[in-house]
Amino acid sequence: MADILPPTREPGRRSGRNKRRRAAPTDGPSGKPEPAPVGISVGAVQPAERQRPPLAPPRTHAAKAHGIAPAAAKAQACVGAQSVSSPRIDTPQPQRTGAPYHRQAYAAIDLGTNNCRLLIARPSGDHFVVIDAFSRVVRLGEGLAQSGRLSDAAMDRALAALHICADKLRKRNVHLARSVATEACRRASNGADFIARVHRETGIRLDIITAQEEARLAVLGCHILLEHGDGLAMIFDIGGGSTEMVLVDPTGGVPHILDWQSVPWGVVSLTESIGAIGDSAEARLAAYDDMRSRVARDFAAFAERITPLRDDALATGAMRLMGTSGTVTTLASLYLELPQYDRRAIDGVIVPTGAMRDISQRLSRLSYAERVALPCIGRERSDLVVAGCAILETIFDIWPAPRLGIADRGIREGILRSLMASGNTPERGPAATNGTPNGASIQTGNHR
Repeated sequence: MADILPPTREPGRRSGRNKRRRAAPTDGPSGKPEPAPVGISVGAVQPAERQRPPLAPPRTHAAKAHGIAPAAAKAQACVGAQSVSSPRIDTPQPQRTGAPYHRQAYAAIDLGTNNCRLLIARPSGDHFVVIDAFSRVVRLGEGLAQSGRLSDAAMDRALAALHICADKLRKRNVHLARSVATEACRRASNGADFIARVHRETGIRLDIITAQEEARLAVLGCHILLEHGDGLAMIFDIGGGSTEMVLVDPTGGVPHILDWQSVPWGVVSLTESIGAIGDSAEARLAAYDDMRSRVARDFAAFAERITPLRDDALATGAMRLMGTSGTVTTLASLYLELPQYDRRAIDGVIVPTGAMRDISQRLSRLSYAERVALPCIGRERSDLVVAGCAILETIFDIWPAPRLGIADRGIREGILRSLMASGNTPERGPAATNGTPNGASIQTGNHR
């Protein structure tokens, strides 16, 4: 445990941001309460987006990690399964009918393989104000890799969370909502039956979206936090059941997707595919190497396709990278030595990829008990974080940018932006969840 204790801080390294008053709690990545986020504080205009215009430089940190000093990132060409497209995100103006636009409440539900998340917001200029939020670890995909089905226990956990979401939708008198389900429901043989049960019992209509739509919504939800600069950027989302990498050209502030890939490896599916790991340093190292190999093998085709663009970006020094997931927010919390997860300190921060790689490697060598003892990990994430580290290191190999931007936002925010930009006729209540917002369109055609 000695190598994971916090090092002595260098003078002047502590950010004043961490001393600010804590906001009202919502559930964090570990399933424990987290403060309401910067830019997404309940009942207030989003400070992060109000204080800096879209694509303004996010915060950069060069402090040492939580007992894990930065190391030079190793750029190996180790590399990528579904492929694709040349989409552009277009944002039509909303049709302001019915209630005053700024008073209408919109909602987004994201039922993933590991988490169930809800966000309810009202428009505020070009952005939005969050008025309610909910997040719970439900592990819907638990056991899916072995059985091919959603288990009864997992479905019950997800339904309990969705009942809470339905109550919030009613109480907030939601004007228009969209609810999506991702990899677990895509893969499960009883996924459609579960979706029908959710509708019967909660009134919520879940839309099982494709991996392509999942990637599009993630980009739409977090691209505003991309580091300032020229050239291409890679945006990735490490989920519970899948991981998406999306190569974008953000010139002009409207991301154009050049190519993308989704692989069926997320923190839950990858952890379960490896099975039980022996309690020895050798067994942990072998399991971690196995995880890395599986992810690299499935991303290999994508890595090969983007090699010319990656080489050009390396040559010019114009290479940006941003991630949205519990993995990157957890590791960034360790890097910043936070005593507990604080979204205000994480969303929009930029950290050295070398430091994140070093943290990943150190975590992979720790025992389950040692990981549980670390702040911002705990029992909810201790068994999944190593798989996230393996995926993250593989992404670093494919797109070896010197810095990593961290986004604690993604699909839900992408849905909200699409809904607020759409001209759909609204429904009210929890059944108002199958809108087909046109806030972002995708045209197919692989990059070559």
